[in-house]
Amino acid sequence: MGVVFGLLLGAGVACIWWSFWAQPAGATSTRATGWHTRTQDALVQAGVAGVTPGGLVATSVMLGLVVLLLGTVLTRIPSIALCFAVFAAIAPWAVVRGRARRRRARLRQLWPEVVDHLGSGIRAGLALPEAVAQIGERGPVELREAFTAFAEDYRATGRFGESLDALKARLADPVADRIVEALRLTRDVGGTDLGRLLRTLSTFLREDVRTRGELEARQSWTVYAARLAVAAPWIVLAMLATRPEAAAAYDTPAGFAVLAIGGACTIVAYLIMLRIARLPDDPRVLR
Repeated sequence: MGVVFGLLLGAGVACIWWSFWAQPAGATSTRATGWHTRTQDALVQAGVAGVTPGGLVATSVMLGLVVLLLGTVLTRIPSIALCFAVFAAIAPWAVVRGRARRRRARLRQLWPEVVDHLGSGIRAGLALPEAVAQIGERGPVELREAFTAFAEDYRATGRFGESLDALKARLADPVADRIVEALRLTRDVGGTDLGRLLRTLSTFLREDVRTRGELEARQSWTVYAARLAVAAPWIVLAMLATRPEAAAAYDTPAGFAVLAIGGACTIVAYLIMLRIARLPDDPRVLR
């Protein structure tokens, strides 16, 4: 009787514990899909659309393992090699995020010109597909390839909506999403206010570019100083690792604890700095 009571009590406690960690059906897949979509958008924005999120993960893991092996061979101190292996594994993600951020900043400067080209084409009497396709010839150089591909898709299929979807996927930009959906709505339901809408959007985009430029100019020196402060201790550690007697101090449990705590503080401080300095970006709600 005591055994049965104990089993029932244990099963009840396990059920209560499990209820705190259970997830709704599909929650895991939704989270994975969201991460996959965000990473794919970042890769497209960084100009490496041929790489998949899984490929980026594999590259990070392989780079971390290579640096771990080389660091262990060169320094003979596994704890030091592990620290630099972690940073090496993070490096591909940082490179992709940095390139995507810089490309978004460049495109932010170009979208008002694209909107002006669309408006002038529509005022000149061009059909919507022709007005969009002509950006591939007369628009900003960095965006011509995507709009040229749109023109080829439309000529091959004659389906305006599907060609716009492919254009959005190639650009992976929230401003492009708004422009594309405005064109799609005008094509589907008609209307005479597209020119006014494009002029208003162009004015708004120029004001946003000007405001962001002022804020980024004021905070840029602070961000660079914070990055230097984060990198400086690890540069010193790399220099110390070239001297065996200095590196030997970290080949102990206490030395490993110092490196682990220092690495955790570095990562947390850098993430906090990015969070504080980050300007709000428009999400892709019209993907």
